[in-house]
Amino acid sequence: HPSPQRIALLSVLNGVLGDHLVASGNPLALPMTLRHRSDGIHADPTTPIPAPSGHVLLLMHGLCMNDLQWRGEHEGRIVDHGETLAAALGATPLYLRYNTGLHIAQNGRELSAQLERLVAHWPVPVERISLIAHSMGGLVARSACHHGEVDAMSWRRHVRDLVFLGVPHHGAPLERAGSWIDQLLARTMYTAPFAKLGQMRSAGITDLRHGRIREGHDGFLPMPTDIACFTVAATLAQRRSKLAERLIGDGLVPLRSALGQHDNPSRDLGLDRQPHWISHGTGHIELLHRPEIGERILGWLRR
Repeated sequence: HPSPQRIALLSVLNGVLGDHLVASGNPLALPMTLRHRSDGIHADPTTPIPAPSGHVLLLMHGLCMNDLQWRGEHEGRIVDHGETLAAALGATPLYLRYNTGLHIAQNGRELSAQLERLVAHWPVPVERISLIAHSMGGLVARSACHHGEVDAMSWRRHVRDLVFLGVPHHGAPLERAGSWIDQLLARTMYTAPFAKLGQMRSAGITDLRHGRIREGHDGFLPMPTDIACFTVAATLAQRRSKLAERLIGDGLVPLRSALGQHDNPSRDLGLDRQPHWISHGTGHIELLHRPEIGERILGWLRR
């Protein structure tokens, strides 16, 4: 039975073993699916979408996570950025679920293909696509945009906005010590017994370490120039400092990586020169469920 607890466990297993599960034909491997209010949708004309909008809002989760985790609680209040933004913008919210243990470029290519089918069979003409991505999801989003452009996909022309939430554009050094997986696994009673899996490294985790989003070379890609990019970065520190920027970050992603900053000017993504916001006293997972972050995104997307 696909309970939230079972999906959470499968998401973790796929994060650390996903490439092996696919290679061995294991049925526990999660296929990539686009979902509407936790229901999987199929890119064909018969898909039942109530009151579909020409503005599609796609939310993309991070490593070892899943689409259900966009909905959570903050100080007694239920928060779901997708539902809140969709209601305010008159958009249809979709949530991506995918195997985070696969190469980021592989997931990006598959997402591009699925969005092409979605646009072709959406019940109404698609006018605007807004991508909102947390953590690894932001790297998959960038990879998908790259594949969509290279392959001249029609969906790519509809992408207007790309919102990053704690995305490790230049990698996540803490992963080398297993901190990333250990923290995610230890969060719930359902996944804590599997904490030792953090010692393993899937293809997705290896890519995440260096922010590698395409095959060949070193996997680096510049930011797309025809899409409005917005960035929310977080730090556990209460105020900015050189130590907080380079070392502390949100507990998993360094602040400089989330802002796309790099000591080599040719690799600096320039996100700190575009609309961005730094949430102080905020951890990596908290980015999903803080109402003020949703309000900030809404302000950007309403422009």
